[in-house]
Amino acid sequence: MDKADSEKWVDTKAVAEHLNINRQTVFAWIAQRKLPAVRVGKAWRFKLSEIDTWLRSGGAKD
Repeated sequence: MDKADSEKWVDTKAVAEHLNINRQTVFAWIAQRKLPAVRVGKAWRFKLSEIDTWLRSGGAKD
């Protein structure tokens, strides 16, 4: 099992803290289909490694 398989899923609060942004910005980026996220029931879940890759590729430019 590699790191990506064992990595924990995190919530919007953890992503906002990781990126040092407001949770409303997280929701706005999800709505614009920019942020890599998975919906589980009513909650959004993320893998921080995917968020970091997205960020490095210029995902937050606009």
